[in-house]
Amino acid sequence: MKSLVRWGATLGLIGSTLFSSFFIENLQALALTDEQVRQKLQAVPVFTVTDQNGSPLVASVPQQGNEAVAVAGVFISQKDAEAFVERLKTEKPDLGNSVQVVPVSLGEVYQLDKDNQSQPNGLDFQYVPTQQQVQSAEAVLTENGKPQQQFRGVPLFVAKAGQESGYLTIQQDGKQLIPFFFEKEQLQNMVNRFKEQQPELAASIKVEVVPLEGVIRTLQTSDNQQLGNILLVPSRESLEFLQQSRPDASGQSAPQGQQ
Repeated sequence: MKSLVRWGATLGLIGSTLFSSFFIENLQALALTDEQVRQKLQAVPVFTVTDQNGSPLVASVPQQGNEAVAVAGVFISQKDAEAFVERLKTEKPDLGNSVQVVPVSLGEVYQLDKDNQSQPNGLDFQYVPTQQQVQSAEAVLTENGKPQQQFRGVPLFVAKAGQESGYLTIQQDGKQLIPFFFEKEQLQNMVNRFKEQQPELAASIKVEVVPLEGVIRTLQTSDNQQLGNILLVPSRESLEFLQQSRPDASGQSAPQGQQ
């Protein structure tokens, strides 16, 4: 698995446009092509644990029928990935001292997963969310009147408002985009700005949470042209990583930490 070395252009997808928000009608239930899905995921950095040859660390996970599947973890947080390696160094020093944290694009993971589906005994990828955001997701479900339950998957937070429960959006390059946030705190900042701009809609705002895995499946399968308006907004930690990864004036990339 190759480390992604060019992320500079992806920062343009975020920018200062998150300081304003707008309102459009609900998404209605054309699937995106694999390339379009990959491009949409490309701006999100995730973190894998690999050996010195760049091969991902895998675990054998039992399945029904006593079969086992090779699974590689994909961490949403760089800090979580690094903490995992530190635990390995303590519990299994021979293994822990031979692996490293490598940043890759979520788009690259998506493509690798697609490629592996056609291979016998192909590698599966399991996304590892941050526990703080999982707890926030479970709190959102409770606030929305759903029975207390464990949230499964990587949570993405989105907001709706108005009589027709339209998604809150941002405007960028003349387009209205629907941001799905990896951090509830980022969404709350947007909601607060929206309340200032349109206080008459403040009481109608509703925060929802959906799994990243479900959003990816929807992008692949749903016949909805507005899916192209979805924007995945990385966490603040990941945005800082992207900023540090941008080439400086000399054309060299800034230090990225453990590689």
